[in-house]
Amino acid sequence: MNIRHCPAVLAAILCVSGPGIATAAPVTASGIEMAGYDGGALPDGQAAITVKVQVLLDRAGISPGVIDGIRGGMSRSAISAFERRSGLPADGVMDEAVWAALQPFAGGAMTVDYTITEADAAHLTREIPTDYLEKANMTTLGYTSVAEKLGERFHMDEDFLVALNPGIALVPGNTIKVIAPSKPLRAKVAQIFVEKGTNRVAAYDDEGHMVVNYPATIGSSETPSPSGTHRVRAVAMNPEYTYNPSINFTQGNNTSVLTLPPGPNGPVGSVWIALTKPTYGLHGTPNPAGLFRGQSHGCVRLTNWDAEELAYMVQPGTTTVEFLEPGTSLADVMGEATGVSRAVQAAANAAARVAAPDAAAPENAGSLTLLSSRAPARKPVAISGQDAVAAGAVSEAPPDTQTAGSPAAIPGKGGETVSTPAAVPVDPLTAAVEAATSDIPEVEVTAPGGPQPAATQLPAGMGGFVLPQSDGAATETTPGAAGD
Repeated sequence: MNIRHCPAVLAAILCVSGPGIATAAPVTASGIEMAGYDGGALPDGQAAITVKVQVLLDRAGISPGVIDGIRGGMSRSAISAFERRSGLPADGVMDEAVWAALQPFAGGAMTVDYTITEADAAHLTREIPTDYLEKANMTTLGYTSVAEKLGERFHMDEDFLVALNPGIALVPGNTIKVIAPSKPLRAKVAQIFVEKGTNRVAAYDDEGHMVVNYPATIGSSETPSPSGTHRVRAVAMNPEYTYNPSINFTQGNNTSVLTLPPGPNGPVGSVWIALTKPTYGLHGTPNPAGLFRGQSHGCVRLTNWDAEELAYMVQPGTTTVEFLEPGTSLADVMGEATGVSRAVQAAANAAARVAAPDAAAPENAGSLTLLSSRAPARKPVAISGQDAVAAGAVSEAPPDTQTAGSPAAIPGKGGETVSTPAAVPVDPLTAAVEAATSDIPEVEVTAPGGPQPAATQLPAGMGGFVLPQSDGAATETTPGAAGD
């Protein structure tokens, strides 16, 4: 997914020296763990402290996009979003107040050891062609390398994954360092705002508190994203993609309608969140590192992992999606932050129990509060694996592989399994969050009409999708138009 994947190029950038240019020290796992904040803006280039800040933002639900240790546009926008949620001046610059507000999410190690399995290296796609006709003749648009697969699983830029493990081949049996996984936030999202001016997507609960905030690719002036307010209509996991040049863009010399197979490297990635505005939605992307460097054909692209997290929080038919034009900010429509989401509070409390086990004692439960928090902690709503399967998200994997952070198998055409990601080790932070949310009532997220097939078709570029009829046949429910 990362089109910049070239370890040699990255190494050259990190090791360049010359008049007026300092040689950058490589970032190591131990360096990340030991990194402390000494004040001022984050350093230029790649740095261990920037990795740590990105990990803390990611755990807090304020996505920096890919974790790469580089102070870029996505990191700055994430700091700004975190400041806004925390009630701080949203200037996007790291300072002591931001560092202090991040500390509730610092429980547990920043990195963990991970031993690559045979499944990680199995069923990889040799390459993803550019031409849509060639893509349509494939059975899956899957991962092309172990680095890409593990990078997505651990929210890492794949170049950074390689650089963090110098001299270690990404082959089964080898143990590598990866960013410590954490459980996605779970809440009922009532409102989503797409900020065109900042390329960010913010989701709020029904009490008006920001829950999550993601970097995004939004439409261009030639193919703009919608305006106004719409609603989430349905969620499709692992969707197929139907290209129709007569009603959206023309790709290459292709003039016929084509159906592209599902997969994380498909045009809409692994998730499609359809809006009531026909043919528009929020979805994943095959190139998470490029979110801030491109423009969409009108829809809103997120990293696959951010889109998946959001997919389990939206309420089809209820959650609104408002597009904010440049010059209009979240503060303009929602005011300044005055409290904290229960889901965010629960994640912070879980992290605190990892950092100080005695804090888990009943008399200390819920004692940790975030900056500007005014409400006691309450548990977020969780969505079980069974609900995900019912919604057509994935095919159900054997029980022994359904551990935290482990994607289930991706079904291919004809029902064969084309990828079976290995179970991800559960770190203490994830275990604490799991324990804190294990007894939460489940919320079912399904499209109108009942459960969808695992590979859900999106006709006309990306806007519509197919829902099953009572006789098992599929019918197009949304006319296609603007695609991505």
